[in-house]
Amino acid sequence: MARVLIPLAQGCEELEAVTIIDLLRRASIDVTTAGLEPGPVVASRGVTLLPDRLLDEVMEETFQMIVLPGGLPGADHLNNDPRIRMLLQRISGEQGYTAAICAAPKVLASAGLLAGRRATGYPGVLDSLRRNDVTIDPSAVVRDGPIITSRGPGTAMDFALELIAVLAGEEKRAEVEAGLAR
Repeated sequence: MARVLIPLAQGCEELEAVTIIDLLRRASIDVTTAGLEPGPVVASRGVTLLPDRLLDEVMEETFQMIVLPGGLPGADHLNNDPRIRMLLQRISGEQGYTAAICAAPKVLASAGLLAGRRATGYPGVLDSLRRNDVTIDPSAVVRDGPIITSRGPGTAMDFALELIAVLAGEEKRAEVEAGLAR
């Protein structure tokens, strides 16, 4: 079974975080949410999220994918945390997947993972991605090899379904999507 790490930072976009966590778990994917610091995470719209573990507790564990929810200032907190950069580079180096939505693709760019690749993100972060030799793709979800990016809260469900397809196959994606009565 695939293992996925979803770091939760203060000010993350709750719609993205909860949608990704929910859909991946519906697909029977092992999801671990990890707070950057002890205690609850207050998301960008005031929703309180309770991470499963602390980031420090999972640093040495193996994950096949790391998914970064966006939102501000959540994506900035992820971008400023050296542990996140280390995890991104390690998982990428181990042939794992790195994924980010909304403002969080800038974290992938800062970690050096988007150079020469196609990606998308929230319109406000696209300029910063262009400066990092990234080809901007306007699609809702963009997969370029082991990197998956998405535009924002309105694309969170499509993003999560693509993550399921990558980790568990198209059949599982279709099964989960059918259960959503889309």
